[in-house]
Amino acid sequence: MDAHAAFRTVSARQCVEHIDAARDGHRLAEGGFWVVVATFEGRIDAWRFEDVTWHEGVAEPRTARRWAGPAHDAWESSLTEAEYVAGVERIREDIRDGDVYQVNLCRVLSAPLPASGGAAVPDAIALSERLATGNPARYAARVVVPASGGLPGTWVVSASPERYLSVDGSAVLSSPIKGTAAPGEAMLPKDEAENVMITDLIRNDLSHVAVPGSVGVPEFLELHEHPGLTHLQSTASATLAPELEWTPAMWPRLLAGTFPPGSVSGAPKAAALRIIAREETVARGPYCGAIGWVDADSRRAELAVGIRTFWWDDARGGTLHFGTGAGITWGSDADAEWRETELKARRLITLASADTMST
Repeated sequence: MDAHAAFRTVSARQCVEHIDAARDGHRLAEGGFWVVVATFEGRIDAWRFEDVTWHEGVAEPRTARRWAGPAHDAWESSLTEAEYVAGVERIREDIRDGDVYQVNLCRVLSAPLPASGGAAVPDAIALSERLATGNPARYAARVVVPASGGLPGTWVVSASPERYLSVDGSAVLSSPIKGTAAPGEAMLPKDEAENVMITDLIRNDLSHVAVPGSVGVPEFLELHEHPGLTHLQSTASATLAPELEWTPAMWPRLLAGTFPPGSVSGAPKAAALRIIAREETVARGPYCGAIGWVDADSRRAELAVGIRTFWWDDARGGTLHFGTGAGITWGSDADAEWRETELKARRLITLASADTMST
């Protein structure tokens, strides 16, 4: 596992243990360095590593390995444009009827990608280095764990710009991104309203594990420039309740209260999740889940929202996936929401496609 977060780079090798953190999340506070990959649907895998190296403000040297990705025209979407637009309109009807305020509607792009050169899986190092050059991201991560001995593995390469949970001792931060525009374009009132709703939801999520009165919003509706687009971001902060701080109850309570991230589900969360299950035709997997690490020994953790994320599985001889979506409110224009999903995917899909590769 390699990840870049808060200007630190961490590399972990030699996996020694795996747990189902949805069931045994208490282990995450007991000691050791854990790498976490959670799917949007609620599977939370955690692997403990013994060989961990921190690089403060220094990235690992590049290998200059070539990425052999799928053809640009090989990607297929789980929802067509017509299906996505129709889904937006149905969600607007749900909002009109008072069932929900906001829903994140997503689609998954997939392309055939068999492993090559005698390798068991595609070269994640090559893809992560390509993304680091063409789309640098604060929470970039590469997690490759081979399946062995009956234990599950994973293959995820992420260029996520969004913090799900950052923990340092008793301090917790979450920084939802809601609102997207092309460079130079202004955010719409709809973008700001969406961000306010989700920030309030996350404040409420954190309040269930926090010292009363400690939940704050140190950042509100701030513009953040990213490669190829601009995002609107807020940050919610909280102080963990003393009876939870790095005790066995901490991670089960924290994950139960905040997962899946509000920025990629909707508000109210339970209603939004029911609508997502109705509208989306495939599982999101690690997309919109969580990717990162928990260092119980130093009482720190950094988990990103799994957006701008590729994952690979061996289905149909090998398939690479990438998710993209948009937040739907009453003020949404269905065609514009489809275009937002295209904007979010365009740069990353181009970088991951073989026929656009340069040396």
